[in-house]
Amino acid sequence: MFDMKKGGKFDSGESMSLIGDEAYVHGQISAKGSLRVEGTVEGDIADAMSVEIGRKGRIKGNVAAESVSVAGELVGDVVASRHVEILAQARLIGNVRTPSLRIEDGGIFEGACAMGAASTPAVPAAASSGGGGGAS
Repeated sequence: MFDMKKGGKFDSGESMSLIGDEAYVHGQISAKGSLRVEGTVEGDIADAMSVEIGRKGRIKGNVAAESVSVAGELVGDVVASRHVEILAQARLIGNVRTPSLRIEDGGIFEGACAMGAASTPAVPAAASSGGGGGAS
C-alpha cells in the first residue's frame, strides 16, 4: 500500500496532498510532493514541488516551492525556483522571488517581485528574519 524507503521513511514520489475546502490548518507544512489547498492554511509551507491554491483556498503565511499557482488568496511571501502564476480573480499580497511570473487579467498582485535564476532558500527570507520591520 505504501512505498517505504530504507530506514522506514515514506516515499511521497509524485503524490498530491489535498487540504479540502472545509479544512483549517494552523502551523508549518512541509510537503515533499505537490500540495493543493482548497481550505484555509495559517502558517508557512516549505519544501513542496508545487503548491496550488484553489478558488476557495486561503493561505496566510510564506510559501517556498518549485512552482506556485494561485486561484484563491495568498497573504505572505513566495519563493519559487521555477514559476509563479496568479490566475484571474486570484489575490497575492506579499513579495515574490521567482525567475518567471505570470498574472492573468483580473489577478491581483500587491508587493514586490525579484526575478532571477538565483537558488531559492528552503523558507522565504521574511520567515527567518524574526518578523523585524520590513515593508508589507
